Amino acid sequence: MKRCSTADLRRLEIVNLCDGVRLGYATDFEFDCDDARILALIVGGSCGFFGIGKGEDLVIPWNRIECIGEDTVLVRMTHQELSACGCGGRKKHKWG
Repeated sequence: MKRCSTADLRRLEIVNLCDGVRLGYATDFEFDCDDARILALIVGGSCGFFGIGKGEDLVIPWNRIECIGEDTVLVRMTHQELSACGCGGRKKHKWG
């Protein structure tokens, strides 16, 4: 079993497999205190105007995480799920 801390997770860039968009980095986590498990990663407020200012948080449910690698967290979220929080337009890959 691979183990990592929340500090380790915060250093990993989150990338959406559906469109290759870089969503950012986890700034917070939702925990279920009764079951002692992580429910979601939260990418905090980077949906503001051109990344400036406070936008809405993007909540990524744990069941949307496909893989936690050495450098990235791969998630699978549809455009509709991203648009629901107003975060439909995130930073695109430079090589894409």
